[in-house]
Amino acid sequence: MNAPGVVVDAQDLRFRWPGAAADTVVLPALRIAAGEQVFLRGASGSGKSTLLSLLAGVLPPQAGRLQVLGQDLAMLSGPARDRLRADHLGVIFQQFNLLPWLSAHDNVTLALRFSTRRRAQAAEGEAGRLLGAMGLADALWRRPAAQLSVGQQQRVAAARALIGRPALILADEPTSALDEDARDAFMALLMQCCAEAGSALVFVSHDVRLAQRFSRVEVLG
Repeated sequence: MNAPGVVVDAQDLRFRWPGAAADTVVLPALRIAAGEQVFLRGASGSGKSTLLSLLAGVLPPQAGRLQVLGQDLAMLSGPARDRLRADHLGVIFQQFNLLPWLSAHDNVTLALRFSTRRRAQAAEGEAGRLLGAMGLADALWRRPAAQLSVGQQQRVAAARALIGRPALILADEPTSALDEDARDAFMALLMQCCAEAGSALVFVSHDVRLAQRFSRVEVLG
């Protein structure tokens, strides 16, 4: 069992994709505390996105130990990992993965449909509060996601990840499609919202300029 306040605890973690000549992820140790914000960097192919999939329980660890919120992921079934993710994790994908026919507001509340815990944690009007905090004007909340700009879709994806105050936010290159001004504004909002919710943040990016915003940087590869 993890020590109190530890969100991620990994030791000697390894993962290799089928047919690969070498391990994609080789991680001697990683411990992330509650509320901590960690920048994860590394060259292409160093396993950053694969590590996020391991932390999210999408992929089961093949060797070593990986505990998320005190749960040993190697000991959990696929459905149990899905439940852990739905209840306690928020994920911001590089391509956002919004449902294009749903409104911005409904995309955010979609996360609550799969988790009674997050529904209980979400205050009334939480989706609107998060969309507002992310700088999305009220007039856009009912607009289908397909009609939003890339920057607006990104903010909706972040609000969806944050709703219900999940313990851990995983962000995979979420700023790659943004210009510099939009990127800086988004980063400030994301880190502020994570801090307010007490969510730990693991942020993957090739943009090393973003690392200075984080108190901790981990390098893969």
